[in-house]
Amino acid sequence: QVQLVESGGGLVQAGGSLRLSCAASGRTFSSYAMGWFRQAPGKEREFVAAIDRSGGSTYYAGSVKGRFTISRDNAKNTVILQMNSLKPEDTAVYVCAAAAVRGSYYYTREYQYDYWGQGTQVTVSS
Repeated sequence: QVQLVESGGGLVQAGGSLRLSCAASGRTFSSYAMGWFRQAPGKEREFVAAIDRSGGSTYYAGSVKGRFTISRDNAKNTVILQMNSLKPEDTAVYVCAAAAVRGSYYYTREYQYDYWGQGTQVTVSS
């Protein structure tokens, strides 16, 4: 069982930056690929970024590539989403997720993830 708690959301002006953190419980954090998803009001949840167990491989949605960076610190059981050059369309609830994996994989589909956090609100004003 893994519990995930996000933090770092808030209100920021367009062009600004935010740093989201996801803290995971348990001793086997390094066994999980991690991902970030987001859901805007009235829209379906969408994939944002993913990282494999070691942090050596990452993948981004086209809408955030070049602006967002996902990283992890396995010693601290934490995954980070650094968001730069934020746009109003980035406004959403951001949720981190964990997927139990055996290899160096990352996942981009919701059904591939086993555990989910509650989310943190990010609002970007124009």
